[in-house]
Amino acid sequence: MATDYYAVLGVRRDASQDEIKKAFRRLARELHPDVNPDPKTQERFKEINAAYEVLSDPQKKQVYDLGGDPLSANGGGGGAGGFGAGGFGNFSDIMDAFFGNAAQRGPRSRTRRGQDAMIRLEIDLNEAAFGTTKDIQVDTAVVCNTCSGEGAAPGTSAQTCDMCRGRGEVSQVTRSFLGQVMTSRPCPQCQGFGTVVPTPCPECAGDGRIRSRRTLTVKIPAGVDNGTRIQLAGEGEVGPGGGPPGDLYVEIHELPHAVFQRRGDDLHCTVTIPMTAAALGTKCPLETLDGLEEIDIRPGTQSGQSVPLHGRGITHLRGGGRGDLIVHVEVMTPSKLDAEQERLLRELSKLRGEERPLGQFQPGQQGLFSRLKDAFNGR
Repeated sequence: MATDYYAVLGVRRDASQDEIKKAFRRLARELHPDVNPDPKTQERFKEINAAYEVLSDPQKKQVYDLGGDPLSANGGGGGAGGFGAGGFGNFSDIMDAFFGNAAQRGPRSRTRRGQDAMIRLEIDLNEAAFGTTKDIQVDTAVVCNTCSGEGAAPGTSAQTCDMCRGRGEVSQVTRSFLGQVMTSRPCPQCQGFGTVVPTPCPECAGDGRIRSRRTLTVKIPAGVDNGTRIQLAGEGEVGPGGGPPGDLYVEIHELPHAVFQRRGDDLHCTVTIPMTAAALGTKCPLETLDGLEEIDIRPGTQSGQSVPLHGRGITHLRGGGRGDLIVHVEVMTPSKLDAEQERLLRELSKLRGEERPLGQFQPGQQGLFSRLKDAFNGR
């Protein structure tokens, strides 16, 4: 280093800005050309001005402390080809241009928001239809009670990093085609926090949080379905350093029902009745979500027909009302008859003129590919 600016002003290297200013003013009064016109004194006056220009500017002082000279012809602030007129303007301009103002990032906070969490909750069809309240147990990170999220052992605290002096980053000066350029990177000693924890909390190992099991009460609204997620704000993971918690999402999984199949907000089931009951009509008891009801099977009901029960389905999640319960009828034809049953059926067929029915034939239902083929062939 060609010039010791601290020695020029007669101050220590750890002198404050007030001490630097006082030293400069004192020397300026002694060496000002109006007071002392001696040529050697004038050169000395120029030196103290240069020293004060560097040491009074935090950025130039930082470059100087790292081994550079902001006023040198190669990388300084006043000569030709430097950062003065015709150049970038000043040192901060070129720092912003190349590093996005990296020198002013500062330390990063130890306190950060926690992650969101999700838990799967199984409910039955009745609970999905009408809603319910459930107690759930979740294992998430909570604030450490021993250190209250600070991460330091009781009776201790975080201390300013002596490597970066609390800035969270260290800088170095390198030479480039532009002269001396300063680059910054996170401090390896404090990982960019600006502070270190000499004695971490024994409970959380300095993280500020611990794992804990909690019991939460969740209100399940009527009409939820498989995959519905209920958001519980602020009930997720507490962040590092005791930071604000994330959210907890409860994902609904609806258990299969023994009788009903859900399709949207409608319920479907199938009732199988004998041929005679389909022909003569009957009433079948059915345990619905609302209690026991009788399904009216009208005489002459055919297999595949359905009986709707309006408003007996699932409550609409958004908006009022409920879906329907659709009962599909399946007519069972007897496969084994005794002699008397066969005789009676033959008499019935004779009375109805159905001894040798011709049957009613119609085209079978086409599949998708058959319909596409006919469409291309112009049929």
